[in-house]
Amino acid sequence: MAEDRGGRFRDAASAVTLLPMPRGDLFPEIGPFQTGYLPLSGGHMMYWEQVGNPQGRPALFLHGGPGAGAGAVHRRFFDPDFWRIVIFDQRGAGRSRPLGAVEQNTTDDLVDDIETLRRHLAVERWLLFGGSWGSTLALAYAQAVPQRVAGLVLRGVFLGRPAEVDWFLHGLRAVFPDAHANFASFLPEAERGDLLGGYLRRLTDPDPSVHMPAARAWSIYEGSCSTLLPSPDTVNSFAQDRSALGLARIEAHYFANALFLPPEGLLGRMERIARVPAEIVQGRYDMICPPCTAFDLAAAWPAARLTVVPDAGHSALEPGIRRALVSAVERFRHGR
Repeated sequence: MAEDRGGRFRDAASAVTLLPMPRGDLFPEIGPFQTGYLPLSGGHMMYWEQVGNPQGRPALFLHGGPGAGAGAVHRRFFDPDFWRIVIFDQRGAGRSRPLGAVEQNTTDDLVDDIETLRRHLAVERWLLFGGSWGSTLALAYAQAVPQRVAGLVLRGVFLGRPAEVDWFLHGLRAVFPDAHANFASFLPEAERGDLLGGYLRRLTDPDPSVHMPAARAWSIYEGSCSTLLPSPDTVNSFAQDRSALGLARIEAHYFANALFLPPEGLLGRMERIARVPAEIVQGRYDMICPPCTAFDLAAAWPAARLTVVPDAGHSALEPGIRRALVSAVERFRHGR
């Protein structure tokens, strides 16, 4: 794969050497200059923060899951001297309240929440940055209000199609049979014919002694399959009670409802953003969101450029992925 500036696809080596890279790939640790909570519909309360240059060009970070929440490391994909970085936790996730709430929690609700936040912060247009489910939400938002989007940086593309959900629940067994066996064997044998239903019943049970073990089992499964090489630190971060509950419960809720996407899917609405520029970064060995999905998206998007990282899986923090993401953001800074 080797078409460059004017082409549709690029190899990762060219993508990460176009511009000088910050030391350690990511920018240094930084705290927010402003934080807050924003009331939303349905009794939800959104946590948000701003980082970097208050007068800088706005960029919005969209976390994965759904339900995973954002962390301090996500601030570090952006040069804080140039970007005004906005980060928030989606309904039911992270520091937003109530944790794990699935009532009035749909893709349309999240799109409305982003617009509520944009108006609250008086942002006219912003760059969207999202991976995995964050790429799904970025696309849904951009298609809803393309006039508010200056561009998109997407990673580990997930379009929410039935085959992609089925791959996560069942197909991963072909590559991670041990992780999948642990995931499936959490349920009684009689329930293993409907993994999603069995987990969803437990995850939505109000009793913590029922929903927390299920949340940990679901999240450990996802964490175990997220990196090219085994990463105990990644698995441990997924297994933490607070992150596990938001991720597993909300993810299962969205999976059971076809991700609350339109019948034609996101690819059926690409004409709305055909001219919006995008950088797509995809790990060659991404097992959570296999590369075929990123290729399908790039093929339907004239203004998008796809970079495949040859030695990476799904995680945004894999070395090649994070270098390619920082480089993609820098290209938007310099006009691509």
